[in-house]
Amino acid sequence: MKGVGKNPIICQTKWRKVAYGGMQPGYDDNYTDDSFLEEMVMNANVVKRDFLRVMVDSVSISQYLCIVALVVSTWTHTLNLAIDEITLLKFDIGLVLVGFLVLLLTTSPFSLKLLSRYVLNISFFTSGLYVLAPICHTLTRSISSDSIWALAVFLLLVHLFLHDYSGSTIRPPGALNNPKLTSNISLNASIVASVLVASRLPSWLHVFAIMLFSLQVFLFAPLVTFCIKKYSCRLHLLFSFALMVITLGVTYQLHRMLFILLLALVVFISLVCPYWLIRIQEYKFEINGPWDEAKLCFDITE
Repeated sequence: MKGVGKNPIICQTKWRKVAYGGMQPGYDDNYTDDSFLEEMVMNANVVKRDFLRVMVDSVSISQYLCIVALVVSTWTHTLNLAIDEITLLKFDIGLVLVGFLVLLLTTSPFSLKLLSRYVLNISFFTSGLYVLAPICHTLTRSISSDSIWALAVFLLLVHLFLHDYSGSTIRPPGALNNPKLTSNISLNASIVASVLVASRLPSWLHVFAIMLFSLQVFLFAPLVTFCIKKYSCRLHLLFSFALMVITLGVTYQLHRMLFILLLALVVFISLVCPYWLIRIQEYKFEINGPWDEAKLCFDITE
């Protein structure tokens, strides 16, 4: 009598989504069922950017570009002896007074202790420049002028490329983070460029005046513009547009080709780049789902 064979009944448990539960009986380690992708979300964190808002944010870049252009124009007029040292020193004093006035009006609360600290730092800063001016006057006497101009242009490009346009080279009241390494490199590049240009002036008093002017702009102009922007966005836009008009006018009188180049850069930064950024947003593709996503638990800028 032949035995009757019986088919074994395989009881397979239902697959469950377990993050760290090991292999489940009857399923491979990399098995997923049809319900696994039901929680997948596409482009959940993609920010919809507004063209006008991006244009307003780009004004800070155009503004600082115009500030650097004004510094270069002042350098050129001083090298051509169109501006004497006494006039430049008066202009330096006016810049300091206007800068302090803006800080007093836009920074709230502005303590007397903070004001005295700024005054003390500027006093030490000015005294050090006055002592070092004769040394800077003869610093590059053995170097050709062509090398000086080429190096100065290169350092200004490095300064513009690495400058922190979202904050300030000096930590202002209310700033969240300290200056980054790249912004410090940018500041050092502008200082070296100022020293190279100042070393070609005829007297040490010229050197002191132009160095004081350059470092006032490169050090404290970002602080002043940061406080204006924090105080009022409308005031920031009005100040920026006025600065652009003045810079374009000064550059037009200095050299027509520089005027065309600066105007093209301002238009490209303020109009073309925001439009370009909005257009490429449609190609952004982000996937979020039930799997373990790698997320930073610390600030990468630290």
